[in-house]
Amino acid sequence: MNKIFIIGNLVRDPELRTTPSGVAVCTFTIAVNGRKPEDTQFFRITTWRQTAENCQRFLAKGRKVAVAGAVSLNTYTAKDGTTKASLEVNADEVEFLTPRTADAPPAPEQADAKAGFVPVDDEPLPF
Repeated sequence: MNKIFIIGNLVRDPELRTTPSGVAVCTFTIAVNGRKPEDTQFFRITTWRQTAENCQRFLAKGRKVAVAGAVSLNTYTAKDGTTKASLEVNADEVEFLTPRTADAPPAPEQADAKAGFVPVDDEPLPF
């Protein structure tokens, strides 16, 4: 079984293309953070059909996504003649994790009220 689950941020806007038979294909790259900044890994993601159209429509650089799919290691020759490798995921599922209103995060008191939390005083409990 070949299945990977990753969460990361888009490093650039997604690109939508269609195959000669008319099937939508969207590709984008996400950065998956490690424990240290130098441990960041980059994955090229490929989505198909309706998922591809949705990714192109709703995703943009910096957005956070969760991806599940099959991973493969592909090698290629760079312009300087060196052999490079890239991790590619053929996505079965893509979940958008950045809310649409992410441009303006709510104030802490608004976030608490939306989550159903009510401020309490710090008096000692009776039990």
